[in-house]
Amino acid sequence: MNDIRRTILWVIFGFSMVLLWDQWQVYNGHKATFFPGSNKAVATAVAPASPSSVPTGVPAPSAAIGGVAAVASIAPEAAPAAPRESVVVATDVLKLTFDTQGASLVQTEFLRHVDMADKSKNVVLLADNKDRSYTAQTGLIAGVPGGAFPTHKTMMTLVPGERALKDGSKDLVVRFESPEVGGVKLVKTFTLSRGSYAVAVKHEVINVGSAPVSPQLYLQLVRDGNKPLGESSFYSTFTGPAVYTEAKKYQKVEFKDIDNNKVDVEKSATNGYIAMVQHYFASAWLLGDGIKRDLFMRKVDTNLYAVGMITPLDSIAPGASKSTEAKFFAGPQEEKMLESLAPGLELVKDYGWLTILAKPLYWLLDKIQSFMGNWGWSIMALVLLLKAAFYWLNAKAYASMAKMKAINPKVTEMRERLKDNPQQMQQEMMRIYREEKVNPMGGCFPIMIQIPVFIALYWVLLSSVEMRNAPWVMWIHDLSSPDPFYILPVVMTLTTVLQTALNPAPPDPMQAKMMWFMPLAFSVMFFFFPAGLVLYWITNNVLSIAQQWIINTRMGVPPQFNLPKFK
Repeated sequence: MNDIRRTILWVIFGFSMVLLWDQWQVYNGHKATFFPGSNKAVATAVAPASPSSVPTGVPAPSAAIGGVAAVASIAPEAAPAAPRESVVVATDVLKLTFDTQGASLVQTEFLRHVDMADKSKNVVLLADNKDRSYTAQTGLIAGVPGGAFPTHKTMMTLVPGERALKDGSKDLVVRFESPEVGGVKLVKTFTLSRGSYAVAVKHEVINVGSAPVSPQLYLQLVRDGNKPLGESSFYSTFTGPAVYTEAKKYQKVEFKDIDNNKVDVEKSATNGYIAMVQHYFASAWLLGDGIKRDLFMRKVDTNLYAVGMITPLDSIAPGASKSTEAKFFAGPQEEKMLESLAPGLELVKDYGWLTILAKPLYWLLDKIQSFMGNWGWSIMALVLLLKAAFYWLNAKAYASMAKMKAINPKVTEMRERLKDNPQQMQQEMMRIYREEKVNPMGGCFPIMIQIPVFIALYWVLLSSVEMRNAPWVMWIHDLSSPDPFYILPVVMTLTTVLQTALNPAPPDPMQAKMMWFMPLAFSVMFFFFPAGLVLYWITNNVLSIAQQWIINTRMGVPPQFNLPKFK
């Protein structure tokens, strides 16, 4: 009866741990692991950031984050310069949609990346529709109260030109011009290059008035706070804004922290970038080093957030002009490509707190893949190299387990003999361990040292966009998606059962039952994990079983299976 009660208590404890983990995921801004909820996107118009001196005729600024005030709306234009329309341009890797209102980027389609939810379509990152509000905007704000310059709300005119990159051409240039607003004209020139996800953006400010002007240029990304469609409920990745500066490095912020005014990022810098990050893909505004910029994050509207930067322009005399060069990136988180674009941009590929271990692991995996030509075989080869590197640590752990298994009959006999005297039983058990020179924790410490490395490898495989649509063998056509026939998860579960059975059974019956409960519970989750992650785990299990089997045999402890006894 006592065993039944304790079993029920352990089940309640296990279920409580699942619920706690679920709530911890929610608390940290992730989807619930086992009981995911849903949010609805709200797509509304967005106002740009503004310095603390607000132009007249504009409502008072709302509270801003990052030391920069934010206006709630933009002063209306007297009359549109041209009818509003969408302009679609394309290269070999990108299809971009511009809105002539402000020449804002309202859609980015990646022609070499298939949407996992609907493989007849390409991946769309930026979008402005009923399901998603995610745009890139730029414009000018006045440096003194009372000014009004072209913003992302100003109607602009497309200068006639090519809309698709021709064969043999390297670049495609798209140019927009604003009407005069406040004595200023703004010309935006977007230069798209073959094979590149980075767009060169030139802002030319022309003073057509009769007095000097000192505008400020803002660049911002505006996005709803919803997770990407189709994201798994069994693992969570970061979605939200981020900034990078040389001083404070990479700083990502949860949307809920913006809601709660709990944002502590660099407020001004002369280097770095701002970005919106999600699983596999990111967008970013990049300014050259040495250009002063103020950084901000803020909530624009219900479930709508902005991250951006403002850079002041020097005074522009009547008839003169001033140009500022920037880059806009929207694309996959390919680490080598990101490193080539800007310092620290590769950090949008988020490995979390184990980046220091994950980056060299990715480098090694990439080198192996360049030699083998298949990401699946490369994963297996990398795990084999890691197991070889940790061979002696594992050998010590398995040797300790073998000693525990050798004295298990003696411990079991002693427990049965002294079951009515728990204190003497504990003393006798410590005596046996001391005489046999066995450390009960000897099998744990060597394995614990390796855990951060294998967790880092987990994040490498989960974060690498190269795994999307990467085949392995036969039925595995995409290492980033779950096995469609659940063959790999079943094999992983069987190897987990085999590995657990080879370990010495704990003397305490309840501990022995829990030793089986936890691995089997987590094995269920692997039915929903990407095939690449499951393949990595299977390889690790098989190599561990082989090493444990060899060491037990060498030590004269024949391998045996300690199956659970649920009584």
